[in-house]
Amino acid sequence: MTLTRWSPITGLAALEVDGLNRMFEDAFGAATFGRGGWVPPVDIFETKTKDIVVKAELSDIKREDIKVTFENSVLSIEGERKFEGNTEGTQFHQVERGCGAFRRSFTMPPSVDATKVEAAYQDGVLTVTLPRREDTRPRQIQVNG
Repeated sequence: MTLTRWSPITGLAALEVDGLNRMFEDAFGAATFGRGGWVPPVDIFETKTKDIVVKAELSDIKREDIKVTFENSVLSIEGERKFEGNTEGTQFHQVERGCGAFRRSFTMPPSVDATKVEAAYQDGVLTVTLPRREDTRPRQIQVNG
């Protein structure tokens, strides 16, 4: 028999984590987090010229199954990764890659030029470039005198 010393801090931290997990399950459904749901990872960064770039990892999704929209300063990416395995007679030992429909939305600054948003898909990565309007870009002011 092994005795383990109980720590109130460790015990409370575990309760908090369990509470957070239950909160997410209640809000998004049990299948969304950790039980087969799928949310693609996304990186958002700003370039030297202050353009915003959004990169989403969408491996094994066909280009025609991806929809990108930009409306009212909100960028939305949606699509579906289909499970193409033949499950009849197949015994899976481990399945970690989620399948199904997804939708991610991100609020962008009002300085984005909606007419110049571009999206490219290569090697399983969707790259959306959101340029800033020219009048909002930083510019050098010459000091006279």
